[in-house]
Amino acid sequence: MEIGNRPWGKYEVLAEQDGYKVKRITVVPEGRLSLQSHEHRAEHWVVVTGQAKVTVDDAVLLKNPGESVYIPLGAIHRLENETETDMVLIEVQTGTYLGEDDIKRYEDIYGR
Repeated sequence: MEIGNRPWGKYEVLAEQDGYKVKRITVVPEGRLSLQSHEHRAEHWVVVTGQAKVTVDDAVLLKNPGESVYIPLGAIHRLENETETDMVLIEVQTGTYLGEDDIKRYEDIYGR
């Protein structure tokens, strides 16, 4: 199982086949992923624990356990945890290319 440690937390790949990848993403308190988009994949996020602050284009949403959000191909999006406990979600990626390098960053507090 692939595990990636990041300044905002970590991800673990749970399953991967042609056309899809499933990850468990943990975002630490005050963690914030970059404002980004993808050229080759869409994503569907389901919150498992904690609360996710999600930006999708011009919308900013708060999602709680059991709630989900769809990130269409090309949408500018961000995931944040503004709480004092870890936030965990399951991410299902679908698309023609699912590599970690399919990220166009617009803003990043970690300087990447």
